[in-house]
Amino acid sequence: MRLHKQAPWPRRLFTEIHWIRNLDAQAVIKRTRSITRVCLVLSLIIIASCDLGPSNRATGAAQQILHLGNGTEPKDLDPHIVTGVTEHNIISALLEGLVTEHPKTLQPQPGVAASWSLSEDGTRYTFKLRDNAYWSNGDRVTADDFLWSWQRLLMPTLAGEYAYQLYPIVNAAAFNKGELNDFSQVGISAPDPQTLIIDLAYPTPYFLSLLSHFSTFPVHKDTVLAHGKKDERGTLWTRAENFVGNGPFVLEEWRLNYLIKVTKNPFYWDQESVALNEIRFYPIDNAQTEERMFRTGALHIASSIPADKIASYQQNHPEKISINPYLGTYYYRFNVTRGPLVDPRVRRALSLAIDRQILVDAITKGGQIPAFSFTPPNTQGYQPPSGILSYDVGLARQLLADAGFPNGKGFPTLELLYNTSDGHRRIAVAVQQMWKEALNITIALSNQDWKVFLDRAQSLDYDIARAGWIGDYADPNTFLDMFVTDGGNNQTGWSHPQYDQLIAKAATQADQSSRYKSFYKAEELLLNDSPIMPIYTYTRVQLMHPEVKGWLANILDHHPYKHVYIEPIAVNE
Repeated sequence: MRLHKQAPWPRRLFTEIHWIRNLDAQAVIKRTRSITRVCLVLSLIIIASCDLGPSNRATGAAQQILHLGNGTEPKDLDPHIVTGVTEHNIISALLEGLVTEHPKTLQPQPGVAASWSLSEDGTRYTFKLRDNAYWSNGDRVTADDFLWSWQRLLMPTLAGEYAYQLYPIVNAAAFNKGELNDFSQVGISAPDPQTLIIDLAYPTPYFLSLLSHFSTFPVHKDTVLAHGKKDERGTLWTRAENFVGNGPFVLEEWRLNYLIKVTKNPFYWDQESVALNEIRFYPIDNAQTEERMFRTGALHIASSIPADKIASYQQNHPEKISINPYLGTYYYRFNVTRGPLVDPRVRRALSLAIDRQILVDAITKGGQIPAFSFTPPNTQGYQPPSGILSYDVGLARQLLADAGFPNGKGFPTLELLYNTSDGHRRIAVAVQQMWKEALNITIALSNQDWKVFLDRAQSLDYDIARAGWIGDYADPNTFLDMFVTDGGNNQTGWSHPQYDQLIAKAATQADQSSRYKSFYKAEELLLNDSPIMPIYTYTRVQLMHPEVKGWLANILDHHPYKHVYIEPIAVNE
């Protein structure tokens, strides 16, 4: 799952105004847009700082309203076309799949499906749906809803990046790739409204966990079709006035770049277990602002914290900060179809020329671990290859020279693309300097808003782009299967037939040791060919007031909201 955080600087406002006087018309437009964003940030600071009566923290505790910082404005709330953590946080409140997750262990638990069974050969799941599962408009949730929704996800014309999640199902890959047009031949059937049968092409140990991922959630057929075609992206069915969901909450309000509010769903099958009455998601794109809002009681939970304030919280307010393992990797993508990046020697040289330890020690400061593989070490017992990547300036220079660029001579200026975030910017600046000093090459930095950034990455309209990937489930496959040829989340242009074969082989191997050997060989190819540059393994650094309960740490940072509640706090607290 693609991870995102943002952070522009409000203190630049008055400098920005002065600079406008000396800019041309196009630059004025760009600066004006920047100032507008800064003004919004400042307004949030002012609101959070003013004494306007009881804080959100206090009233939220009394009314069971959770105020949550959520990084940035979501691209969409359609579970079949989004890929980010920002979107996941909201969608998981609005929709529910066949299974849910235990809030601590993440083990699959009954969701819309009250029960299921698995055939002896591990290839047929039979799910029995609840007879009290309803959509938020009162319609029954049926097996056909899943059949229709999964067909939608797999439609080639929808181009859902997560369609490959369903590839273990018989003929799902062939249908998604346009090699098969008859969906009845795909291994999904609904013999009656409460029974869903899934036939797998091979035993898939993580399949149940996969079904708690938002891409497999159902959508309301009539609502989708009322606002566009089945395979149409970006229609208005996801707006607050139109959205019909089946999760513990309903979409009440969506004010762009300001607030998304969800309220308790009276039609949810387990609504009596839901303690929260509301959740308010704030798209706060500035870590400084978010921390201030947390500190002044405007937020119960802050999803980001400035790196230079981590130590202070650890010393002075250890009860409000947590740093936990997080199954994910921060990395850079290389567009292997462009210029010198076509040559794997160039890509590997770039990877070898950065000092990852300095980046985590001096910039991120949150206990992150330098990454020399894409899969985090010890993912469900899997140990990725070591020794292929390192900090080796001498070898990097030699590889660049072998590729025809001795001491950087003749190397073109490449663009490094990142989305608006002070953290991303600081890492990009550091990497830019490291490449200049080690390889004598020039890299231009390009900052884009989240939606523009995603569009450019997906269309391969970049040279180098920052990225972050959080495991969708606890298995090495969630990291490695994304780089198969034409994979929806590959977005590098890289293709390696042997890699594809190894990932396909791992999918059919029931024995864990054999699967892990296939993954190991595949990751060796990935690291040697270097279409990506791993930088560090994530930790989850978070601020949370202690009265928030049921929000349990786990390696995927998934928090089923039906288990969350707020204890009363003192008025003066």
